[in-house]
Amino acid sequence: MGVDEVDGTGTEDAGWEVEPGDESGAAVVAAVGRQLKLWREAKGLGAVELGERIGYGEDLVRKVERGARIPRPEFLDRSDEVLSAGGLISAMKKDVEEVRYPKQVRDLAKLEARAVEFCLYSNFNVHGLLQTEEFSRAIMRTWRPAYGLEELERYLAARVARRSVLEKDPAPEFSFIQEEVSLRRPIGGRMVLRRQLEHLLEVSELPHVEIQVMPTDRADHPATGGRIAVLKFGDGTAVGRMDGDFGGRPVSDLKRLRILDLRYGIIRSKALTPAESRDFIEQLLGET
Repeated sequence: MGVDEVDGTGTEDAGWEVEPGDESGAAVVAAVGRQLKLWREAKGLGAVELGERIGYGEDLVRKVERGARIPRPEFLDRSDEVLSAGGLISAMKKDVEEVRYPKQVRDLAKLEARAVEFCLYSNFNVHGLLQTEEFSRAIMRTWRPAYGLEELERYLAARVARRSVLEKDPAPEFSFIQEEVSLRRPIGGRMVLRRQLEHLLEVSELPHVEIQVMPTDRADHPATGGRIAVLKFGDGTAVGRMDGDFGGRPVSDLKRLRILDLRYGIIRSKALTPAESRDFIEQLLGET
C-alpha cells in the first residue's frame, strides 16, 4: 500500500513516458493513440501538419499515436478542435487520466477510493494525504536516487490527486497519528513547514478527520517498527500493512489484520487526544 505545463511551443514536456511493466496502462495509451491516428488520417493530415496546428512537434505526435507517450489533457483538447472530432477525442481524457500516474500509486488510490475508514500511523514524515503540494515536492526532492523533473512531477501530481479522498461525499472516517518528529523537521524550509502545520490545523477541523500527535517522550508503544496503514471497506473486509512486518506487504487475512488493529489501538490510546494535538500543533506553529 509511493509539471511543466505545456506552453504551446511544441516541447516534449507535453506528455509522460509509459511506465515500464504497466501493461494495463500501456494498453489504454495504445488504444488512445490508434484512435488519434485514425482521426488524423481521416482528415487527410500528416503528423507534421497536425503537430503544427496543435502546437507540438511531429515526434511527440508520432509517440502518442504509437502508444509510447501519455498525452496531456490539453494535447487531446487541441487535437479534438483541429480534427473537428466533436468532443470524441477530448472524451479520451478520462481514459488517460488514471494511467498518467504510476501503477503502484493507481492501485493504492483504488483501495483508498473504496475505503470507509482509514487508520494511518506515520513516524518520519507527515502522511501523504495530509501534505501540502509544496511540502510533498520538498520531500520528493530529498529522495535518492533523485527523480528527473518529469518523474518528480508525475509522482507529485499523483499524490495531489489522491488527496481528493478527503473530500468524498459521503466522507470516510480518518484517523491519523503523527509522530512529533514528523511535525518538527523543516522539510523545504521554515515557511513551507509553517504552511504545512497550518494545513494540518485546517484539515483537523473536518468532522470526519482526527489527527493525533504521538510525543517523542512516549516510547512505550508498539509501532517503533514503522508506519501502519489499515483501510477498512464497506463490506467488512480490510487491507493493512506495517513497515518491517509481514515482509512489508499488504495483508488482508483476519489474523494479521487483528494484529495491526491491536497495535493501532494501543498507539491511538497513548497519543495525545485530537484536542490536545491541535494545541500541540498550534504551539509548534508559534515556535516555527
